[in-house]
Amino acid sequence: QVQLVESGGGLVPPGGSLRLSCAASGRIFRINAMGWYRQAPGKQRELVAKITSGGSTNYADSVKGRFTISRDNAKKTVYLQMNSLKPEDTAVYYCNVEAIIDFTGYPQNSWGQGTQVTVSS
Repeated sequence: QVQLVESGGGLVPPGGSLRLSCAASGRIFRINAMGWYRQAPGKQRELVAKITSGGSTNYADSVKGRFTISRDNAKKTVYLQMNSLKPEDTAVYYCNVEAIIDFTGYPQNSWGQGTQVTVSS
């Protein structure tokens, strides 16, 4: 089982910045990918950014040029640097990890508890 602990959310004015962190622990043989999703009230959960084991990244069009995803393999931690924040970025942000956790080699997805990001003046 993989446990994910998120931190870094909070209240920030428009144009401000936040850095989210998500640390993975537990039985992990290999992490295939790590990513961030967000969900605003009344809206579908959407992929914000992801990074694969090979280092390739993908971003939602709405955050390109403003958000940067990165990882620290030694710490099994993924980060999301969010700059030039807008009110429409307000949501609960969830960390997601796809990992191989046993000898079957079957990948499993794990979710963090969510951290609130509120962009408001």
